[in-house]
Amino acid sequence: MRGPEDPAFQEALHRDDPGLLDDHAPIGYLSTTPDGLIVRVNATFLAWTGHRREDLVGRRRFVDLLPVGGRLYHETHYAPTLRMQGTAREIALEILCADGRRLPVLVNSVLDRDADGTARVVRTAVLDATERRRYEQELLAARRRAEESEARAVELAQTLQQTLIPPTPPHVPGLDVAAAYRPAGDGRHVGGDFYDVFQVATDDWVVVLGDVQGKGAEAAVVTALARYTVRAASVDHDEPSAVLRTLDRVLRQAETDRFCTVALVRLRRTDGRWRATIACGGHPLPLLRRAGLPPGPVGTYGPLVGILPRATFTDTDVDLVPGDALVLFTDGVPEARRGGDFYGPDRLLAVVDTHRGPAADVTDAILADAIAFQSDDPRDDIAVVTIAVD
Repeated sequence: MRGPEDPAFQEALHRDDPGLLDDHAPIGYLSTTPDGLIVRVNATFLAWTGHRREDLVGRRRFVDLLPVGGRLYHETHYAPTLRMQGTAREIALEILCADGRRLPVLVNSVLDRDADGTARVVRTAVLDATERRRYEQELLAARRRAEESEARAVELAQTLQQTLIPPTPPHVPGLDVAAAYRPAGDGRHVGGDFYDVFQVATDDWVVVLGDVQGKGAEAAVVTALARYTVRAASVDHDEPSAVLRTLDRVLRQAETDRFCTVALVRLRRTDGRWRATIACGGHPLPLLRRAGLPPGPVGTYGPLVGILPRATFTDTDVDLVPGDALVLFTDGVPEARRGGDFYGPDRLLAVVDTHRGPAADVTDAILADAIAFQSDDPRDDIAVVTIAVD
């Protein structure tokens, strides 16, 4: 078999001998009769497959060089396309080599006809697709690994989020407490919203709802730091404002640029009556709903937590009677967007005013309405906590 280094090949190259050049072209070449019998094959194809010319020409059909799956595809797609359209392009097949190997190839075929339309010969170019097949397999493997990694990341995010969001609020004698949380999008990223309801002493409870800036693992670290700092500081300080000052100092000393907003409520019952003490740091004010009155914000705005030195926070005392309710929420509710429109505080007030049943009804109604406003695809996390006096 002659190769490009053969003197005869070099001479043919200079004088442009088509027969010798075709035989050593960088692609395989076959000519077959219309029924597929091989009548010509070039040296390149023989070198790739290990077949001998005398074993193929006049003895075997092209389809005989294909594995079972390839033969089925040949009869159902390749051959009919060639007969109807006269060409078949970039057909991915495998050629059975003489030693049993399977050579991945791309096949382009043209059916030549006589002047009267009679099929005369099928000319087929065969390209070695080994490297392409290897690349495709590596690409598929990389995609599979990426999908598996993404699935693990989503699972990790959901597991981590569950450690920051209590599954259900605790039972508080004399109070009806309900909470809801909905992560942004498909929930694959850990959000910064968090809430907690915990007991400090008998008839002494703390409700906190906050929002750490950003998302992801770093936001989750700050969220955990904020949540557990509030728990610890609430044991040492009676006033919510003092708890926020402690949290502010901790965040400013931590190795993070992230800040948070927090609404903190201390609930104490004395002589059968509940009093709520409220402090807010950069957070939307809670809504107070009293029987027979429209709901409205309660408390005093404070600075963002973890940003300013010597930040001051203010306590607001509110006496609660049966039928009253406090509603805490993150900015994922009023700042929800639909196109250029915001959900806004007025719509939130209307929902709270309309739903005057159990705490769960209020919480679920706010969550459902905010999500529906965004066509069931919230862009930000949403957390809502409602505390009603029985």
